[in-house]
Amino acid sequence: MAQSYVQVTTTTDARSEAAGLARSAVAERLAACAQLVGPIASTYWWEGEIESAEEWMVVFKTTADRFDELATLITDLHSYDTPEIIATPVVAGSLDYLAWVAEQTEPGERDDAVDEPVD
Repeated sequence: MAQSYVQVTTTTDARSEAAGLARSAVAERLAACAQLVGPIASTYWWEGEIESAEEWMVVFKTTADRFDELATLITDLHSYDTPEIIATPVVAGSLDYLAWVAEQTEPGERDDAVDEPVD
């Protein structure tokens, strides 16, 4: 069966948390790439009230096979009680790029060094 790919999004209220989620997912090979977008303005229902907040979005590029582990990592590290975790299927894309995503998210031991984050 052909490999399936997804983009997974989450939001958080701090750039530093978004960057930490991105770095952790890439370091654990649960995402080949994670992009931070923001700040964004969000309006939503929470506990019976309409809320507005400035947030940062993280877009993770990964395979469908890695989604469950990525969702667990996001849930474990996220500061929100109920974090957004949405997976959108990739229906088409550059074959070279998608092959790179699959290669970078392959489970197993790697010799790659993970440097300390640079902000």
